[in-house]
Amino acid sequence: MERPEKETALLEAILFLESDFLSITKLSRISGLSKEIINEVLNNLEEKYSSASSGLELTRSDENIKISPKGEYWENLKDRYGKKNEGKLSRAAMETLSIIAYRQPITKAEIKEFRMVNPDNMIQMLRDRDFIKKVGNKDVPGRPTQYGTTLEFLKHFRLNTIADLPKLNESDIDRFELKGELE
Repeated sequence: MERPEKETALLEAILFLESDFLSITKLSRISGLSKEIINEVLNNLEEKYSSASSGLELTRSDENIKISPKGEYWENLKDRYGKKNEGKLSRAAMETLSIIAYRQPITKAEIKEFRMVNPDNMIQMLRDRDFIKKVGNKDVPGRPTQYGTTLEFLKHFRLNTIADLPKLNESDIDRFELKGELE
């Protein structure tokens, strides 16, 4: 089978820029490539990164993929780069956190309706960072957990209260509406 070099370069650039785990579905949506091509490209990248001259590897978690430093190099790099990235949130994490901040209390299913991807990883990471917490259960069948922001979230973003969040313009308000609900 022919090696899709441009497609490989495109996917590698996307994985580098995103820095978070991405599903094959999301990679397909971002790149415009079919899932079949993406799987072929991921195999090419794994082969490329298996070389001793590469400091990177493809890391997989369930059906999600990201590029990360090879473990053997990470020990030497984590003091500098691990701490540097500790305070940073990825675009996906910021999206999820924004949805929670503006729509709280909110359930995972409601977050998924906004982002169109499973929010489990982002919710866990935001809980680990103490930016969100369980604030109750929604009074519907199954009683799903509802999430809201924490004092640590307010401190990190230098807010006194949740009311200090930047005001949304009309197009942003439309994006934060859920199934026609009005705030």
